[in-house]
Amino acid sequence: MKKHIPLILRILVAAILIQTLRFKFLAHPDSVYIFKTVGLEPIGRIGIGVLELISGILILIPKTVWLGASLTIGIIGGAIIMHLTVLGIAIKNDGGLLFGTAVLTFILASIILYLYKWDIPYLKKNRN
Repeated sequence: MKKHIPLILRILVAAILIQTLRFKFLAHPDSVYIFKTVGLEPIGRIGIGVLELISGILILIPKTVWLGASLTIGIIGGAIIMHLTVLGIAIKNDGGLLFGTAVLTFILASIILYLYKWDIPYLKKNRN
């Protein structure tokens, strides 16, 4: 079971990243509101959606898990900062669901990066 946990975490993070894409790419009113509020509509919404798609794919490919996790941490870290500084925890009375999902995704991606740290080329080369 231990060896399956990293795979389960990777699938969970990829699912979170990929399932939110429909809101960004189809210009859901809540997504447009968020990106308009932070001054990134529409380029930021679409650009971040593309980056999240790339992250979700990279985190599922065994050789690029570390890269997908790193990219996820960067993207979601930005989302958390936007929540804490501009947007607030609750968006349109969602009870903090988007913020909580971002925090969960950030934590899971951090765990994944830790588990796959020796796959990072620089660390692998300098391990000994």
